[in-house]
Amino acid sequence: MGNCFFKSKKPTAEIAPCDCTRRFRPAPVAPTVRLYGSASSPVAAYIRFALLRKNVSLQLVPTEGDTLVLEIGSETVSGHRETLLQFIEEKFPHPPLRFDLVERTPLVVKVTRLQHRSITWHLERMVRWVEDLRTRGKRKTVDPAVGSPRMELKKLEKNYAQLLEVMLEHAQMEERIVFPLLQRADPGLCKAANEEHARDLPVMNGIKEDMKSIGVMDYGTPACKEGLSNLSTRLKSLQKHCKEHFDEEEKDVLPLLEATELSGEEEKRVFEDCIEAMKVTHSHLFNFFLEGLLPSEAMEYADLIMKCGDKQLRASMIQIISNAK
Repeated sequence: MGNCFFKSKKPTAEIAPCDCTRRFRPAPVAPTVRLYGSASSPVAAYIRFALLRKNVSLQLVPTEGDTLVLEIGSETVSGHRETLLQFIEEKFPHPPLRFDLVERTPLVVKVTRLQHRSITWHLERMVRWVEDLRTRGKRKTVDPAVGSPRMELKKLEKNYAQLLEVMLEHAQMEERIVFPLLQRADPGLCKAANEEHARDLPVMNGIKEDMKSIGVMDYGTPACKEGLSNLSTRLKSLQKHCKEHFDEEEKDVLPLLEATELSGEEEKRVFEDCIEAMKVTHSHLFNFFLEGLLPSEAMEYADLIMKCGDKQLRASMIQIISNAK
């Protein structure tokens, strides 16, 4: 996901997965779409992602009350979420929303896989970004989106620090909640996964220190070039390890959660424990996290958040979704 095989006018740092999908399917001129309702409504956030998947812009008109009214051109409809989504599907059939009303994949598995998707995309972006810096050459026109070379290096360092925070909290979520659940059923089952977490931690922290060192160098000097070359190699190695680790987890570990045969209440409790474990980064890096997802994946994650029992956390994240660009 998130692979871009085109030249974008956006700097490498600003390309998001949805920018890639839009390149392959230019949107026709669409009628004006307005949604009347509360900006903090979870359903309003969900509708926004549905329209984003359709590559359709939405104008939100804040109103009081719980009723949402969707206006597409001269037609309007109100009602439950499913009614609004069906209306969108009728007006904009491509790409389909692909509703899955009968899927029984455990909530914990869904959350973990989507977190993998976001982390994977952000790592891919980091690799592209560093490669661009390494091969760009000393002189370049200043891009107002990223500033001077030194400003861009600082932005790179900041973005990696955010990614590192998400990755560490995701690993802690697995180690504290997901893996123990499986190990109770089969001791030693997650030994390899835990060892991989421990193996990658020094590499992740080492990359952070490398970026700090490069950030104070003069861009284009031999020392900076060598630093960027080494950084690129380490990032590619981390990217490779993470891809292999995520693939193994999704193929060999996560499917076993279904075999634990958790009751409905147990599954919900474990799911909410996972969301709680990501509370720190989700409270201030949720927008960053969502940038790594395609609109359809963001819809799915928003749908999961709506199931969260922590009303305060749910409300804060829904507000971030509503304000996301």
